[in-house]
Amino acid sequence: MTAAASPPEVLRAPLVVEFPFTRSLGPVQSAFLTGLRERVVLGVRTTDGTVMVPPVEYDPRTAEEIRELVEVAPTGTVTTWAWNGRPRPHQPLDTPFAWALVRLDGADTAILHALDAPGPEAVRTGMRVRVRWAEERAGAITDIACFEPYEGPAEHEPAPHDGDFANAVTGITAPARLDYTYSPGRAQTAYINALAEQKTVGERCPSCHKVYVPPRGACPTCGVATTDRVEVGPAGTVTTFCIVNIKAKNLDIEVPYVYAHIALDGAGLALHGRIGGIPYDQVRMGLRVEPVWTEGGRYPDHYRPTGEPDADYDAYKELI
Repeated sequence: MTAAASPPEVLRAPLVVEFPFTRSLGPVQSAFLTGLRERVVLGVRTTDGTVMVPPVEYDPRTAEEIRELVEVAPTGTVTTWAWNGRPRPHQPLDTPFAWALVRLDGADTAILHALDAPGPEAVRTGMRVRVRWAEERAGAITDIACFEPYEGPAEHEPAPHDGDFANAVTGITAPARLDYTYSPGRAQTAYINALAEQKTVGERCPSCHKVYVPPRGACPTCGVATTDRVEVGPAGTVTTFCIVNIKAKNLDIEVPYVYAHIALDGAGLALHGRIGGIPYDQVRMGLRVEPVWTEGGRYPDHYRPTGEPDADYDAYKELI
């Protein structure tokens, strides 16, 4: 009796998705963020008299533009909360805290922020809190460092405010970042390992016989597992393409260049890749291409023309 071969190790790797972007602010958001810099909390009054904090620029019920700013208190009441026992990097506090919805005195809606408390037993719905201001403020939601427990009463009425401040904040940069560990699973692990050997491997559905590249582990149409591995390509056919004219950050490719959907021979759907070795304005649907690998590369650097005649449209029309 021979021992059964152990399954290949499923890949795992840290992955960061990051997209910081810059946006301009309208008059309401500009006044709100500039007010935080000046330790003033502003809301906006809607057409039915509701005071919303944070403010919005259009009435959520009527869609009318609203500009009536009011100042509310930096104190308020917790309406609901959840304990965060393991803060992640860049969160408001580096010690355990509560995420809380706080209805500030004078407001009718709640604002979400961190509540600094020694433990979940110290937090309750209905507890009184106040803003703890950041020592250095620049006109951002982080100018509120967090909320903290407060014993005072609620005795504040919203007061009209003109929203005028010196050196108003007119734009912000919003950093969006997600750090996580990604595992491609059994099917795509085999696909990635095959690419390291300059092979492209898909999986065939046992029911509809469609070959998925990259494989997904299951057929989304038939709902059955795909375990029959099939090597496809290496050549393929350009089905559709686009000409890229904007240079991407940290991508050392001169524009313009072509990115295309390529149906590899034997595959049941197209994957995407860059087209090289041909002027961008000569790329066309039906162009036959093959992969170009760089030394030590784990995937094709680009695809280039094979020199074969163009594929007939009927041969790839179902893969567009």
